[in-house]
Amino acid sequence: MIIGAHVGQEDPLGDAKTIGAQAIQMFVGDPQSFKKPEPRKDAEKLKKSPIPLFVHAPYRLNICHPNPRIRIPSRKTLAETVDAAAAIGAEAVIVHGGHAEDDPNEGPTRWWKVFDERAFPVKILIENTAGGTNAVARYVEQIEKLWDRISGYDVGFCFDTCHAHAAGEDLTDVVERVLKVVGKIDVLHCNDSRDPPGTGADRHANVTEGNIGPEAILSMVKASKAPVVIFETPWPGIAGDIDWLREAL
Repeated sequence: MIIGAHVGQEDPLGDAKTIGAQAIQMFVGDPQSFKKPEPRKDAEKLKKSPIPLFVHAPYRLNICHPNPRIRIPSRKTLAETVDAAAAIGAEAVIVHGGHAEDDPNEGPTRWWKVFDERAFPVKILIENTAGGTNAVARYVEQIEKLWDRISGYDVGFCFDTCHAHAAGEDLTDVVERVLKVVGKIDVLHCNDSRDPPGTGADRHANVTEGNIGPEAILSMVKASKAPVVIFETPWPGIAGDIDWLREAL
């Protein structure tokens, strides 16, 4: 199990070395924008690095939105993000499941159109969602509907511990239930939560300072059998989180 962290865009490899991360996750552009990512000057250095690299898509993307003025730019920006990820040798692009504000049952078809439209040079991993009444991947039963529609494509899954907690899922068996649906968890986001369960709030905390607790988090990590674990917790405590998990495993 490789243990890594979300790092800054300025010096991702340097950040990884500072905190002892064996893998890195990063943005390749503005996380709050539809703007096309700019080519990176360190692209070749990142491609040659032995450290596995993952890209997180901008938060603003909503593949499932009923308004085409949001949905279509989201699809375009996701494709541009994947192409930018390929240019730096990334393993995968992680993107939130999104919200279908008209009807969550429409979400799977809108995701299907993404993969039906084109093939991608880097694998896309859809992440479970923390909150939202019309979320497409907040609850396991929603993820199942989504996977029934898109499982024929080369798509993977990213499981976030904080998001499952925020969704109000039963953490004692949520990983097992997710695995029955998606088959494999490609990446696990290992985050504690600043908020009580079921609030839908996506606010991460360091492992020893949140409302989930180390034992429950460790149990989910082990159950996931994910090859890569990424911390998205606050700095500078993220280095301690990495050390904690490494020792606990």
